[in-house]
Amino acid sequence: MENKAPLKAIRQQKKGSRIKRALIWLFSSLIVIIILVFLAFKLSPWPSVLLIRHYLPDEGPKTAEALKKHIPGGISSVLEQQYDRIDKDAFLDVYYPSAISGTDQVLPVIVWVHGGGWIGGSKEGMAGYCKILAGKGYTVVAVDYSLAPGKHYPTPVKQVNAALAYLRLNAKRLHIDAAHFILAGDSGGASIAAQLGNITSNSGYAHLMGIVPAISRAELSGLILYCGPYDVGMVDLNGKSAFLLNTLLWAYNGKKDFINDPFFKTLSVVNYLNSDFPPCFISVGNGDPLKAHSEALARKLALLHVKVDTLFYPPNYIPNLPHEYQFNLDIDAGKKALERSLHFLSDLNMTNGK
Repeated sequence: MENKAPLKAIRQQKKGSRIKRALIWLFSSLIVIIILVFLAFKLSPWPSVLLIRHYLPDEGPKTAEALKKHIPGGISSVLEQQYDRIDKDAFLDVYYPSAISGTDQVLPVIVWVHGGGWIGGSKEGMAGYCKILAGKGYTVVAVDYSLAPGKHYPTPVKQVNAALAYLRLNAKRLHIDAAHFILAGDSGGASIAAQLGNITSNSGYAHLMGIVPAISRAELSGLILYCGPYDVGMVDLNGKSAFLLNTLLWAYNGKKDFINDPFFKTLSVVNYLNSDFPPCFISVGNGDPLKAHSEALARKLALLHVKVDTLFYPPNYIPNLPHEYQFNLDIDAGKKALERSLHFLSDLNMTNGK
């Protein structure tokens, strides 16, 4: 009888060799993938941005849902208005009291620039809060702009300026009193609004930015700024939020070495202010990592004798108020923020146009 033991041993040896080759291939492929992923994170902000968007999703829908019970009835809307026909990202939504529909009545307009660290957020996320403000007797506009890293600084500033031009041109149709614009924003949107406010009131800064303001200083009645970043130099790029902050600024600027980009210094609007800056309401939560930015902006405006109203909270205020606290109208601080914003607006003495 033929001895099959050697054949069996050869088969087992070949099988073992195939498994070994497969393991080597798998291990080598894994090493290549790790290297490629590492290089992707090093060479582009996109992987990090997608990671942030996944693990820190847009809070807009959640905020909108929580605000539903606070929205008054009788608010009309004009949605999806393209303020620049050649820009696929250039859309805005308009809200105003239904009582003025079908009339020629116009109201002071609040133009709200949404937050999201320049990489997220949308005008839809602002719908609830805009309707609440419209219920107080204003026309309110929520503006969309291009998100980083798809587009870079200062594209959003230019886009919101274009939105102002569109609103001015379509003021009558949209029930806007073009003599009374109020720029407002939260987080990254507050940065954009503050810059545009300075462009409108400071010709030297407008020249540096390469932007011709769409409205005059006389037409810009004031600003409402919540929890924004106003000085890149104050950002801790080595602290516990280093990954997030470096990613946001790299994405917005488009260059990894953003800190040494001379033009990017213009993002630090606090360093370019003058006494013609419009009246301003500034607020931030006591637990907000950007708290120092709002405080520095308020101090600088006060030194310039600009009319500035602030709502800040002591460090020991409870509950600790996080970034974007103002949108939570289920807490006393959120209610107070809305009340103080409205008080600031009433103090501007804007008379409704007819």
